[in-house]
Amino acid sequence: MEMSRKAIPYTPNPLALKDMTIMIVSTAGAHLKEQDPFDTAGDVTYRVIPGDVKAEDFTVTHGAPKEHYNTDEPKKDINCIFPIDRLRELAAEGFIKGVAEKHISMMGYAMRLNQINQETVPAIAKEVTRSKADAVLLTAG
Repeated sequence: MEMSRKAIPYTPNPLALKDMTIMIVSTAGAHLKEQDPFDTAGDVTYRVIPGDVKAEDFTVTHGAPKEHYNTDEPKKDINCIFPIDRLRELAAEGFIKGVAEKHISMMGYAMRLNQINQETVPAIAKEVTRSKADAVLLTAG
């Protein structure tokens, strides 16, 4: 996969939403409490979140100044940045086929953009490609 700097890549999907399994990819700094927190000085790593995760198992670590991204509310309800329960509700109601077996989370506000573009994003793209997801829901903090 080649990254374009001139245009947003567009890949048409012939499936209806009701026939799609959805994966969350987030830059909001959400991770499981048992996982290593993100380095708030600038972290280019990502965390794999299992699909059967419970909302109460999350926390948020993010390096953005609090006036730009206050993590207090996401820590109370992770669904405002990582809508795992909402996806499950949509699946239960038949609006989507299902929720992916894994999701990806990283922390935005990391300034090593070359490393992110050359290492992190391709690694995440491989995770997405290897998953059984039909579409990705992108979220930010």
